[in-house]
Amino acid sequence: MAGLRLGPLLRYTDGSSATVWVETNRPCTAEVRCADGARGTTRTFQVAGHHYALVAVSGLTPGTSTEYEVLLDGTRAWPPPDSPFPPSVISTPTEEDGLRVAFGSCRWAAPPAGGKDPVGPDALDTLSARIAAAPRGERPDVLLLLGDQVYADEVSDATRQWISGRRDLNEPPGEQVADYEEYTHLYYESWRDPEVRWLLSTVPSCMIFDDHDVIDDWNTSAAWLADMRATDWWRERLMSGLMSYWVYQQLGNLSPDELAADPLYAAVRETPDGTDALRDFAARADAEPASVRWSYRRDFGRTRLLMVDSRAGRVLEEDRRAMLDPGEAAWLREQVLDERDSYDHLLIGTSLPWLLPHLVHDAEAWNAAMCGGERGARWAQRGERIRRGADLEHWSAFPSSFDALADLIAEAGTGPGAPATISVLSGDVHHAYVAEPSWAGRAPDSRVAQLTCSPVHNSVPPSIRLGFRFGWSAPARALGRRIARHGRCAPAAVSWRKTGGPWFGNQLMTLTLRGRSARLRLEQARTDRGGGMTLRTAMERDLA
Repeated sequence: MAGLRLGPLLRYTDGSSATVWVETNRPCTAEVRCADGARGTTRTFQVAGHHYALVAVSGLTPGTSTEYEVLLDGTRAWPPPDSPFPPSVISTPTEEDGLRVAFGSCRWAAPPAGGKDPVGPDALDTLSARIAAAPRGERPDVLLLLGDQVYADEVSDATRQWISGRRDLNEPPGEQVADYEEYTHLYYESWRDPEVRWLLSTVPSCMIFDDHDVIDDWNTSAAWLADMRATDWWRERLMSGLMSYWVYQQLGNLSPDELAADPLYAAVRETPDGTDALRDFAARADAEPASVRWSYRRDFGRTRLLMVDSRAGRVLEEDRRAMLDPGEAAWLREQVLDERDSYDHLLIGTSLPWLLPHLVHDAEAWNAAMCGGERGARWAQRGERIRRGADLEHWSAFPSSFDALADLIAEAGTGPGAPATISVLSGDVHHAYVAEPSWAGRAPDSRVAQLTCSPVHNSVPPSIRLGFRFGWSAPARALGRRIARHGRCAPAAVSWRKTGGPWFGNQLMTLTLRGRSARLRLEQARTDRGGGMTLRTAMERDLA
C-alpha cells in the first residue's frame, strides 16, 4: 500500500491556489482534499528510485483557512490517525489581514545521541509547539528558510553509521554525503522530526540554499573550485546536491503557472524515471551556472519577496569576480524596479548578509584586493589561503557586487513610488543583528535594514561569539580601516551602523507587515523550568 515517506509540505500559496509536496514509498496518485471542496491530484514522478509529487490545489477561497488531508491511491495518508497535532490547514490571507514573515537559517537537524540536545532547543520545533497549542492564535503566513536546510558536510552519528553500512568511510568524501541516496537520507532525518513535519504541513515555506546544503564555503573562489574538480568525488556530490535541492526545495518555490511552463518539470513527470533528465540539468548547472536561475520572486499582496541565489551563480574569475552573474544581476534589477509602486515592502532574501560587522567587511574587501593581485603574486597566494581559512566570501568579498546592490537599493528606495521598507534578510553567520545603512549625500525615502537571523538549530563556539562582538566595536572599526588601507580598497558605497544585537542562540525573526507599517520581532528558543520548549521575545521594534 502506498504511504508517505516525507511530507506533506505546504509550499506555494496565493488567494486561490496552493502546492503541497510529498515523498511516497511507491508510485501512486496523490490527492489533496480540502474541507471546503478545493482539491488537487497528480501522479508521482520518480528520481533515483524515490517517488515524489507536487500537488497543485485550486479552488481555494481568499481570506479563509481550510483543513486538508492527503490521499494516496484513494486512501488517507495524512493526517495519521494517532496524530497529536491539530489538523493541517491551507490559509489564504488577504491584504487587509497583513502579512507575517518568519525567517531564519542554519538548521542542523541531527538528534542528540541521548539526553540533552547539545545545541539547545530547535527554534522550529518550538514554533511548531506554540502554534499547535493555540492553532487559532498568531502564526506566520510564510516561513523563509535562508540556507543550510541540511548539512551535507556535518552529518549526525546516526547518519554516519548508516553511511558506513553502504560504503567505506576511509575513502573520500569520508563521513560526508556522497550521492543522491545519501542526500535523501539527510532530508528524511531533517523533515521527519514530528514537530517540524507538522509545522511545514501547515505554514507555507520558501527556501534557498547556502553552502552547507552542498559543502562548506561552496564556490569561495576559482582556485577552490579547481581544487574540488580535481578530486574524484566532487562531481557526484555537486550533481546530487543540485538534484536533491531541485526536488526537495526548489520545486515548491515555484507557482503553478511557473511549474506549468518549466520544461524540466515536464520532462521529469513525462518519463517513467526522471533521473537522467535531472542529471543532465545538474550537469549543465555545474558547467554553465549562468544558464540556470535558482532565484525567484513571490508577491504577497503589497509585499514583494526576491529570493536571490548567492552561491551557485557566482562569477569566480579574479579579474571579474561577482556575487551574481550579469544575467542574474539584470534579473534582480528588473524585479526590484518592476511596477515599483505596486508594493509597500521589498524583501530581498540572500543567505549571506550584505552588511556585516565592519571589521569583517574590511577584512573581506582587503582579501579580495590581495587575491586580485593588488600587492603582487605573493600576497595573492597568501590571500587565497586566508580566504579559505577564514571563510571570507560574503557580499563584501565581492566589492563590485556589494556596491551594485547598495546602488540598486538606493534607487528603489528613492522618489515617488518608493516602498515604505526595504529589508535584506539573511542568515549564515550564527548570530542575529539589525544594521541600517546610510548613503553620503542622499537619503532614500524607504527605511532600509539588514536583518540577519541564524541559527535555527546550531551552535557558535565562545571564541566566535567574542569575535563577532568585537567585530562590531569601535576599536574593530578602526582596525578594519587600517586593513582596508593596506589593500588600497575603495570606500564602500554605503556606511552603516548596528542598531540591534548581536544576539546568540537558536532563534527566528518575524516581520509583521500591515499597510505601510512594519514591526520586527526576534524570538529565541529556550527550555523552561518544566523541561518544555518556549519562544521568548528578545527584541521587538517598529521599522516603519
